Amino acid sequence: MPDTAVATASRMLLDGDFVDSASGETIPVQNPANRGIFAHVPRAGAEDVDRAVKAAAGAFATWRDVPPRERGRMLLRIADAVEARTEDFARTIATETGNALRTQARPEAALTADIFRYFGGLASELKGETLPLGEHVLSYTRREPIGVVGAIIPWNAPVLLAALKIAPALCTGNTIVLKAAEDAPLGVLMLAGICHEHLPPAVVNVLTGYGEDCGVALSAHPGVRKLSFTGSTEVGKLIMEQAARRVVPVSLELGGKSPSIVFPDANEDWAVDGIVAAMRFTRQSQSCTAGSRLFLHASIFDEFLEKLVGRTSDLELGDPLDESTDMGAIINEKQFRKVCGYVEEGLGRSDARLVMGGMPPDSGPLSEGFFARPTIFADASNDWRLAREEIFGPILVAIRWDDIDDAVRMANDSHYGLAAFVWSRDIGQALRTAHRVEAGWVQVNQGMGQVLGQSYGGVKQSGIGREFSLEGMLDSFTQKKSVTVNLALPAP
Repeated sequence: MPDTAVATASRMLLDGDFVDSASGETIPVQNPANRGIFAHVPRAGAEDVDRAVKAAAGAFATWRDVPPRERGRMLLRIADAVEARTEDFARTIATETGNALRTQARPEAALTADIFRYFGGLASELKGETLPLGEHVLSYTRREPIGVVGAIIPWNAPVLLAALKIAPALCTGNTIVLKAAEDAPLGVLMLAGICHEHLPPAVVNVLTGYGEDCGVALSAHPGVRKLSFTGSTEVGKLIMEQAARRVVPVSLELGGKSPSIVFPDANEDWAVDGIVAAMRFTRQSQSCTAGSRLFLHASIFDEFLEKLVGRTSDLELGDPLDESTDMGAIINEKQFRKVCGYVEEGLGRSDARLVMGGMPPDSGPLSEGFFARPTIFADASNDWRLAREEIFGPILVAIRWDDIDDAVRMANDSHYGLAAFVWSRDIGQALRTAHRVEAGWVQVNQGMGQVLGQSYGGVKQSGIGREFSLEGMLDSFTQKKSVTVNLALPAP
């Protein structure tokens, strides 16, 4: 049944008001744990996008001149308001995404408040530089806002990712039009409501719609001066094409197929626990940083996998709103069928051994939702599809290695380069390996999530730009202007 704490309908935030779409059409929102429709949101189209962008452009004229520290104080008030409603956010996130309340939804809500608090505290860091060009010349730089930011986010951590677009964009003096993912819009609309309470009208505009209706119109709109996108590599390429047509700066946080390299001296429980965390099993592995390619040294291969099966089998799969649940449901039927297709392919290969998991339950309570079992395949190569494509589901492929050069070569044999993990008690060995792996973010002996203040982003086809940090905020949401002043004017 739908959770009574979650609203059954919501409107978009556009030009300082909560409105329906111009067409009057709506999008159903499904609970992936029981496949029931429990809410409807507006289906925004090109007309709504045009209105939102024009409103954001109008608001930019005054918002950019608000003193940075005052902008920061507004963000801090938003952080406090989000924190006060942590449980409301968490239950909404769990219901619409299928992510477990205890392991994922509450931490996401808490981190959302921290994001606004972090960037609110950075408002005084919008500093320029002076250049020593001589006693008679003053030369300095300014960090200036770009204008209207068009932002598009996915459904896997919707409220957190919305905060990562809104907070740094506003801190630096930009206004924003954000398109929420159609599968998980309600938490983002809750966040929009809080922003509405603490910000001038039209500084933040949040639209709900499909990519082909709303996302395309937003990325192509001539009034958008900056595009920030988180999602698949395929869609990211389309966003980049739109940006190229207008020479608009773009930030892309895209897909990944992250490797975990385990040395023989890490055949211990702490590393097993780290692999479970790195694989993001408690988010059903619906994470672009999931360490889904496990490169295990041949000497520990079977023993380590046995421990990993034991640890992963302890994860409780079930109702996202149940406090005992570790893993929830896949977001929607399309993604669920995609994950099932990969499992079927693995089961049909003679060179792949099923270590645990398999096809989802076909009877009982779990069959009523989009629940996928944690699944591990072994004994296959790095060349087959399950080891190369981003599945966005709880399927791990374990691959043997004997020589570290081969392990690094296989780890880098991918067009992705977002995250990687290295496991060894020999820190020198681990660091040398980390430096050789082609990834924007490498963790050694841990599988944790991103940390505020640490620049995060990918290389190769995993993206352009950085987030989570002061550096990322300045590079993504400001433009540098140089001003040179001649101080040696002739006497009048």
